[in-house]
Amino acid sequence: MSILGFIKGELLEVIEWTDDSRDTLSYRFPDDDKEIKNGAQLIVRESQQVQFVAAGQYADLFGPGKHTLKTENIPVLSTILGWKYGFQSPFKCDVYFLNTRLFTGNKWGTANPVMMRDADFGVVRLRAFGTYDFRIVDPPKFLKEVAGTDQNFRLDEFADTMRSRIVSVFTEALASAKVPALDVASRYTELGEALLPLINPAMTSKYGIEIASFVLENVSVPPEVEKAIDARSSMSAVGNLNDYVKFQMGSAMGQGGDASAAVPAQMAMGFGIAQEMMRGMQGAPQGNAAAAPAADAAPAGGLEVLTPEQAATALGVSVEDVMAAIAAGDLKARKIGNATRIAKSALEEFLRG
Repeated sequence: MSILGFIKGELLEVIEWTDDSRDTLSYRFPDDDKEIKNGAQLIVRESQQVQFVAAGQYADLFGPGKHTLKTENIPVLSTILGWKYGFQSPFKCDVYFLNTRLFTGNKWGTANPVMMRDADFGVVRLRAFGTYDFRIVDPPKFLKEVAGTDQNFRLDEFADTMRSRIVSVFTEALASAKVPALDVASRYTELGEALLPLINPAMTSKYGIEIASFVLENVSVPPEVEKAIDARSSMSAVGNLNDYVKFQMGSAMGQGGDASAAVPAQMAMGFGIAQEMMRGMQGAPQGNAAAAPAADAAPAGGLEVLTPEQAATALGVSVEDVMAAIAAGDLKARKIGNATRIAKSALEEFLRG
C-alpha cells in the first residue's frame, strides 16, 4: 500500500449512521482512533441530530441533511480548536448521533404510594401507573444529564434511569394541580393532558426531552379509603331511608319466604318507632317510670343522640360503615371520652346528602 493510500485509510471521509435497532437514543460514532478529514461529508438522516464534542466541550449541532465539514459551517468547533483562519489538517472530535423520533408506549408507575392532600379524604395515599411518549429536543442537555458518554445508549437503559424521575415530576405536578382523588380516578385522559404543561418544563430543562403524551391507566387508593367510598356510594344509592325500609319490608312480606331477609329493615323501622315513642315521652313527668328507657337516647334539653350501633341499625348498615363515614367527615359526630355520639339532626343532615 502506498503512503498516500495508508494516510487516506487513516482519515474519516464520510460520517453517517443507519439505525436499524429502533430503540437506540444516542450513538457515539466509532472513529477507531481515526481523524476527521478536512472537507469530510456528514450525512444526517431524518429523525436524527448530530452533536460534535471537542476537548470535552459541546460544539456544533447538525440537523438532517448532507454537510461538508469546513470552517464556515463549524464555527463553534473552529473556536474550540483555535482555527482563526481556517484549517487544512485533519482533526479529532467525538460525534454523537441522537434519535429524535417519537418513542411511544413507555411505562411508568409509582413503586410506593404517593402522599397527597385531598379535600374529601384529607391526607390520602395514591398509587398510579400508565404510559408516556417522548422525544429528544435538547441534545446537549440529554447527553449531559442522561446518556453521558455511553457509546450506545438504548431505551431500556433510559426506562430504568428515568422511571423514578418521571414519577417524581408527576407527584409534584399532581400536588400542584390539586385534583381531588375521586376526580383522578374518573378523568384519566383529561388529567394526563392537563398535567403535560406542568411536567414538560421540568423534563425539558432537566433532561432535554419533551413528553408528547402522558397517559394515566389506573389510580388506586388504599383499601380503607375504598371502603369509605363504597359506604358513601351505598348511602347515596339508598336515598330516602323511610321509603327504602318500607320497600324492603313489603318485598319480604310479599314473597312470603324467609323472614330473615326483612330483619335489617324491621330493625330500622323499630328504631324509628322507638324514636317516636321517646319524643312522645319527653314531656312526661320525671317520676314516670315509662320515661326511663329513653334516658340515654334523649338527654335533658331535648337533644337526641345516638350511639354508632344505633345509627348503624337505623341505616341498615354495619357499625364499621358508620365509623368510616365519620372518619371521612361525611357524618358529624362527637367524641366524649371513649364514647362516640351522633346527634339525630346530624344523621338526618347526612341522609339528605
